[in-house]
Amino acid sequence: MDLGTILQILDSTIRLATPLLFACLAGLFSERAGIVDIGLEGKMLAAAFLSAAVAALTGSVWIGLFAGIGASVALSLVHGLASITFRGNQLISGVAINFLASGLTVLIAQNLFQQGGRTPSLTGDARFSPIRLPFAAELRDVPVIGQLYSVLLSGHSLLVYVALICVPLSWWVLFRTRFGLRLRAVGENPAAVDTSGVSVVALRYAAVVICGVLTGLAGAYLATGLSAGFVKEMTAGRGFIALAALIFAKWRPVQALWATLLFGLLEAIANRYQSLELGGLVIPVQLMQALPYILTVIILAGFVGKAIPPRAGGQAYVKER
Repeated sequence: MDLGTILQILDSTIRLATPLLFACLAGLFSERAGIVDIGLEGKMLAAAFLSAAVAALTGSVWIGLFAGIGASVALSLVHGLASITFRGNQLISGVAINFLASGLTVLIAQNLFQQGGRTPSLTGDARFSPIRLPFAAELRDVPVIGQLYSVLLSGHSLLVYVALICVPLSWWVLFRTRFGLRLRAVGENPAAVDTSGVSVVALRYAAVVICGVLTGLAGAYLATGLSAGFVKEMTAGRGFIALAALIFAKWRPVQALWATLLFGLLEAIANRYQSLELGGLVIPVQLMQALPYILTVIILAGFVGKAIPPRAGGQAYVKER
């Protein structure tokens, strides 16, 4: 395998890991505050549909982006209302969001565009274009370093760079700010936070809104950056893979980056090598395509007991009188 092929695979890895990274960071904020959110898949799907639909109708990817974020935040608030205000079962609420998004996106898309649940293909200003970093063309022929810069780092859409910036930003917010300290405390011991005079409800709602924004970015990138439109069930389980990556990363932002890159690498390899021959044994295309999901099962089976989640995760808080 030559350097050019390796760079192409790594370039695809970054693109494919971006929606997983957004969703993983979204789950990180939510679960650090004690709100388990398995509705990431549904929120990503809703954001992907609305961003693509609005971009197709208006011709502006930015209007589509904000529409997708709005859809995801709205579903996050529904989840917050069910699990925080009414103290309902957080898992059931997340499952309901997934079912709701799965059905409504196809139904509305069919009624709007009559294309079998798809949106029209996005072109021009209706989707994100690659950004060429300074001197990328001039450094392209420089061995290794120049190629890494011009091929691997340059040429991605804006949301890829936003996702990478969100990693250190999330670390700073969670571990270097008063808000982050309180958010983590709510996920560990909400009664102690309440006793100190800080609103547990407000902090948890703030967490689910942040989760909605990041999940909206993930869905919008899928439809307007990675692809050129919305298709039925285009998230393809990425919300659940993001949750597995979150467990693998032990609820930490930097580790979340490496975990999602691992999943992205497996998907990139599966896309490039539809069938692979190892020692005379041909690996079928179905197995190659299943690699990210197989890793998800392995992580959930092998790391759930070892990774310690926030102690108050999934528990509704009842204020003592």
